[in-house]
Amino acid sequence: MSIKVKRSHAQPIARLLSKSSDINQLMRLSRLIDQAQRHLRAHLPEEMREHIFVGGFSEGRLTLISGQASWLTWLRFEQRRLLELLHQLPGFEGVSGFTFKVRPVRPLVAPKRNTRSLSADAGKTLSECAEDTADPALKRALERLASHARPTK
Repeated sequence: MSIKVKRSHAQPIARLLSKSSDINQLMRLSRLIDQAQRHLRAHLPEEMREHIFVGGFSEGRLTLISGQASWLTWLRFEQRRLLELLHQLPGFEGVSGFTFKVRPVRPLVAPKRNTRSLSADAGKTLSECAEDTADPALKRALERLASHARPTK
């Protein structure tokens, strides 16, 4: 059994997008959703802007997501005005309504670093071990470890 190597080159993104493919449709949909997100946020009250997200567009309905039901309740009352705003955008003339969803929106938080400290006594012990070691790689590693010790006060 032999494995034949396929000699194909990566295609330029312009060629991929020029074809009528799923990628082209996906890129178009993502641009439309981003455009709707920016347009809606520009016309929402200041305190609401960071709490409303456009989640998708299917079957003529735009999905709006928020972490709090109270924001979506306000949007339900303003639904007619928001539809008129969206109909101003090219590509959104066919939007017939909204689907509202409450989903917890959590900001990305970087995990806290677990920093450890090395006492001055431990640093001194590592330095002494490094002095007594003949292996140069081990000696450098011990000296590098010892350099992390807290300075004495």
